[in-house]
Amino acid sequence: MTHPPTAPAPTADLADPAFWRLPPAQRLARFAELRAEPRPAFFTERRATRHRPERGFYALVRHADVLKASRLPRIFASAPGVTSPEPARWVRAVFGDSMVNLDGADHARLRRIVQQAFTPRLLAETEVSIRELAVRIVDDMVAARPDEFVSAVASRMSFEVICAMLGVPDAYRHRIARQIDRASEHAGVRRGLGARLLSPGKGLRALARMELTVARLGRERRRRPTGDLISALVRADLDGQSLSYRQLGSFFSLLLVAGVETTRNAIAHALALLTDHPDQLALLRADFERYADGAVDEIVRHSTPIIQFRRTVTTRYVLSGHTFLPGDKVMLLYASANRDASVFTDPDAFDITRDPNPHLGYGGGGPHYCLGAHLARLEIKAVLRELLTRPLAVRALGAPELGTSNFDHRVRRQHFAFDVTNP
Repeated sequence: MTHPPTAPAPTADLADPAFWRLPPAQRLARFAELRAEPRPAFFTERRATRHRPERGFYALVRHADVLKASRLPRIFASAPGVTSPEPARWVRAVFGDSMVNLDGADHARLRRIVQQAFTPRLLAETEVSIRELAVRIVDDMVAARPDEFVSAVASRMSFEVICAMLGVPDAYRHRIARQIDRASEHAGVRRGLGARLLSPGKGLRALARMELTVARLGRERRRRPTGDLISALVRADLDGQSLSYRQLGSFFSLLLVAGVETTRNAIAHALALLTDHPDQLALLRADFERYADGAVDEIVRHSTPIIQFRRTVTTRYVLSGHTFLPGDKVMLLYASANRDASVFTDPDAFDITRDPNPHLGYGGGGPHYCLGAHLARLEIKAVLRELLTRPLAVRALGAPELGTSNFDHRVRRQHFAFDVTNP
């Protein structure tokens, strides 16, 4: 009697691209296994040969370890890069270093210039524009009755807020939106040789065009400031310094790709989570102002839009029973830390009343804590308010269509429908 071949077991190797194609529940189960291990696990990305050393990374999966490493930037450094793969030297030479890939004085200086540009007046105007934009987007949704939520609502919200805050003219926006998609399409995706040869040009060309666009705008705003963020950044005076055009382009790319992608994904995940948990949806509808802030934090914790960032060890250091050595690569797995049962009661549950909720969805603190965390919360809350406090109801149809990435929890498409019992 012959037996059918046994299906291969799902990969448990975080360095294997196949792992990141597994359903989220299977990945989370693997993270739970890793959290139970006594020491950080090592995953090999490239086997050693006679001419090349072994290359790989240690996975920090516990909440306490991610928090600790995040707050020790002199030991767990962001340079030369926090993404995988790290930016090539020639790319850094041409485009400059993004603020997320800098440490120490260089990072602190850029961050101070940027923080100085976020004036109280600019933030107050942005908060008003977020509320107005949410109303307009949901008005358009009700009128057009689309069936895909990411393009109709989630993408519009995050992209238009950033563009309005920066002062990007309407005529530039459609082109920049396409460039963002191309620049971020393969973030955190390991591809074969053919794809690596063909597609980096596409992403880098998009990045170059974005940076040329903002350099042009920066020159215009330096001559004729208009009160937006680009004007503030090119005219910021910190010890006689402002952002150069290349630094402005690098920050612009970071803000557009990071600010747009992460908030877009959180909003998209929110629709699926609330559809799948009608008790939580009913609670939020019953008293929106009471539960909204908790709902936003729980959406970010549960979905964790940024899965991980890399760090490079600079000096010998012992953490969780393992001695890290200079040059070691470390993956800070926020997606695992946010399900750590030693910190979160019933961590896989979606509970908008969770309190406290010390999630690491915006990073683990330290100098690289997300600059846009406040804006992201405002955007998510504004969209939820318009969706849930009007006499209408929308619901996700099926699970979100996710991208394949070890970097961000990207929602490519989320089909949705209007409740037929509501107008």
